[in-house]
Amino acid sequence: MKPLKNNVYLKLAAIIIIALLLQIPTAMIKSLIFEREETQRQAIHEVSSKWGHEQTITGPFITIPFLKQVKEYSDKDGSMKLTTVKDYIHILPDELTIKGEIRPEKRERSIYEIVVYESILQVSGKFNKLNLESTDVPIDQIQFDKAFLTIGISDLRGIKNQIELDWNMQSVVFNPGLETNHLVSSGLQSNVTMNYADSADYSFSFNLNLKGSQFLYFTPVGKTTNIQLTSKWPNPSFNGAFLPDTRTTDDTGFAAQWQVLHLNRNYPQTWIGSKHSLTESAFGVDLLLPVDNYQKSYRSIRYAILFIGFTFLVFFFIEVLNKVFIHPIQYILVGIALVVFYTLLLSTSEYLTFNSAFILSAIATLLLIAGYVKAILRSNQITFLISGILTILYSFIFVIIQLQDYALLIGSIGIFIILGLVMYFSRKIDWYNLNQQNSLD
Repeated sequence: MKPLKNNVYLKLAAIIIIALLLQIPTAMIKSLIFEREETQRQAIHEVSSKWGHEQTITGPFITIPFLKQVKEYSDKDGSMKLTTVKDYIHILPDELTIKGEIRPEKRERSIYEIVVYESILQVSGKFNKLNLESTDVPIDQIQFDKAFLTIGISDLRGIKNQIELDWNMQSVVFNPGLETNHLVSSGLQSNVTMNYADSADYSFSFNLNLKGSQFLYFTPVGKTTNIQLTSKWPNPSFNGAFLPDTRTTDDTGFAAQWQVLHLNRNYPQTWIGSKHSLTESAFGVDLLLPVDNYQKSYRSIRYAILFIGFTFLVFFFIEVLNKVFIHPIQYILVGIALVVFYTLLLSTSEYLTFNSAFILSAIATLLLIAGYVKAILRSNQITFLISGILTILYSFIFVIIQLQDYALLIGSIGIFIILGLVMYFSRKIDWYNLNQQNSLD
C-alpha cells in the first residue's frame, strides 16, 4: 500500500475510478425511481378504470346522412358501374356555452393518491338556419329525417345520470353508440328533427354529470365557444390548445373562463366525411397533485456525480494539505453513504412531503458521514469542515429543485463558484514536488 500512499497521482486515479464505479448503483436507483413511477401510473389506471378515465367532451354537433353515387371499375373486364353509398355531412353549432363545476376527490390505492372528480355541466347553444351550399350536395339526396346530434365523450363509464336533450323545446333521450366515427370514436347520439325549408334556428340544452380522473378537456366546436368552470381544487393546470381568458386561483379553488372563436381553430363549421380532426383544438384543466415526488427524486439524483466528485475532492485536498492518509475503502464507504441518501429520499418521499423527506434524508446522511469522519480522522476541525461542505451541497441541490425554471442558471452559477473555490484553495500546492514531500514524510 506504500506506493498508493506515497504516489498522489496513483491515489487520484483510484479516487476517480471509485467515483465512476459508484455511478452503477446510482443508475440502479434511477431505474428504481422509474419503476416506482410506473407502479403509481398502474395504480392511477386501476382506479380510473373503475371510476372514469380522463374525459374529453366533443360537441354537440349535427350529422346528416346523404346518398351519393360513386364509380366502380371491375377488375375482370374494366367495366364501370355506379354504386350508391352513404356519406355524412357534419354541422357544428353557431353558439356553444358550457358552465359547470368540478368536484374533485382524492382516492388512495396502496400508498398512492389519485385525483378523481365529478363534473356538473350545463350545456346549451344553437344551430342557425341550415346552409349546405358549401357541400355541393343536392338537397334531394340529403336525408334530413335521419339527422342526429352527437356528443363525443371519451369514457362513457363516467356518465352518472341519464342525459335528456332539450331540442327546440322537445325532450329527446340520448342513446349510446355512434353511426359514424368520422369525428369522435366514443359518445352518444340522438335523432333530431330538421327541415331544410325551416328558417328558424335550432336551440339545444342538456345537463351532463360526468365522472373522470385527472383532467377534463373540451373541444371548441362552436362558432363561438364559451366555457366557464369553477372548482375547489387549489392546484389546477390549464393545458391544451387554449389558455383561459380569465382565471383566478387561490387556496379555496379556481374559476376559469374561455372564449374561443371558429377563426382560432383549423376546421370549418360544415364539411363532409372525415376531412378534419377536432382533437388538436381540445383544451381544459388538469387537476394536479401539489408535488410529484418521483420527478423531484429523479432531478435530485442527476446531481449525484457532483455530490460524489466534490466530496471526494474535498477528502483528497484534506489528505494533501493536512498530510493524512484516507484509505480507498474509506472513500468507497463514504461514496456508498452518499448514494444511499437517494434511496432514503425515494422511500420516505412516498410517505412524507418531498421537502420533509429531503431534509430528513440529508440530516441522516450528514450525521452518518460526520460520525465516520470523526472516527477515522479524529479531528473535530475536519469533521466540521466536511459537514459544513455537505450541508452547503445539499442546500444547493434543494434550492435548485425548488426553483425549476431557474435550475440551469442557479446550477451553472453554483458550479462556477465551486470551481473557483477549488482553484483558490489549491493555488499554493506544489504538484510537482508533492510526491517527494509525501515520501519524506
